[in-house]
Amino acid sequence: MRTTRFTHLALAAGALALAACAQDKSGTNDGTANDSAAGNVSQNAPAAQPAAPSDADIVAYLDVANMTDSAGGKLASTKGTSADVKSFGKMMMGEHHALREAGQALAKQKSITPNPAGGDSTLQKAQTAMQALEAQGKGAAWDKAYIDNEVQMHEQVLANAKAAHDQTRDADLKALIEKASPVIQKHLDRAREIQQKLGTSTT
Repeated sequence: MRTTRFTHLALAAGALALAACAQDKSGTNDGTANDSAAGNVSQNAPAAQPAAPSDADIVAYLDVANMTDSAGGKLASTKGTSADVKSFGKMMMGEHHALREAGQALAKQKSITPNPAGGDSTLQKAQTAMQALEAQGKGAAWDKAYIDNEVQMHEQVLANAKAAHDQTRDADLKALIEKASPVIQKHLDRAREIQQKLGTSTT
């Protein structure tokens, strides 16, 4: 099964947190005797490296990231208690929707079909996180959980976007990431500001 650097968009319960995950495969030993040379080759062989993400992988990753944060922002704009959280949610809803539309337009222009890597559970994890957020009662604890994970998510998305920029050879996809990165950084900076406020007021 193909693996990439963007195999999973891991989301903590009740949050929208992105985490890059590596998939490891280990061999089994059935006790059959091997000659020493074969054993040494097996033990000293370098681990297989993950395949570089294709443009379709990258577009799919960014699309789900934008879709997820836009949906989470919509929820925060109505369920958030803090004025800062509500305002932040509205910003996420609008700006990540715009980023998603830009990505979809590029994919259409270049005939790229977003294609999550095999084994990618991004969408499933996003749906699980949204269900958890919807189920959790509103209040200061909800606000803090949302913002804490927005910080974590934007840190990871920013790092993954930079990695994707280095991986792709498509100039237009590079340009898309270059335009999106300052927006993601702005979101991260604002989320950190709100996180500091909530950290002192919700204990």
